[in-house]
Amino acid sequence: YTHGFPMFSVSIGIYHNLLPQAGVIYLPVLNEAFTATKGNGAFLNGKQIHVSKNSEMKTCMLSTGFPYDKATSKDNNIDHFIHILKETHAVRRVGSAAIDLAFVACGRYDGYWELKLKPWDVSAGALLVTEAGGTITNFPDNKKPFDIFNSHILATNGKIHDHIIQILGG
Repeated sequence: YTHGFPMFSVSIGIYHNLLPQAGVIYLPVLNEAFTATKGNGAFLNGKQIHVSKNSEMKTCMLSTGFPYDKATSKDNNIDHFIHILKETHAVRRVGSAAIDLAFVACGRYDGYWELKLKPWDVSAGALLVTEAGGTITNFPDNKKPFDIFNSHILATNGKIHDHIIQILGG
């Protein structure tokens, strides 16, 4: 808000027994409401959405973010950023995990990864991505079911997921 950058959201996720049940992400400036309920799909302003179908890394647009302690922590995402940037069309940084996940769900991005997130950053967006047909895991331990309490996240359209896991060291 300090810089007047208009990309912010309200994000609400509802979980029961650590499983997502419902999620809403609202972008006031764009008047976009992303919604999902378990087993019923994902929607943008009432219209069903789906992840992209792109399978070619060289034409993919991804998104990421960097932790607040990026200047002092070795786990700062900079090496991942460099390696993935070299293989894609573009990597964007909005600064909101919720928005990034919503944009994967509706196909604006082909994938998103980030480190050191909190459950409130991803709770609604994780359900949006899966209900829109995407894949979401933690990394590098990507074989277990997604856990909102694991701070490293990868969300994709599913088609590029394994390739990005390899780049991230999974």
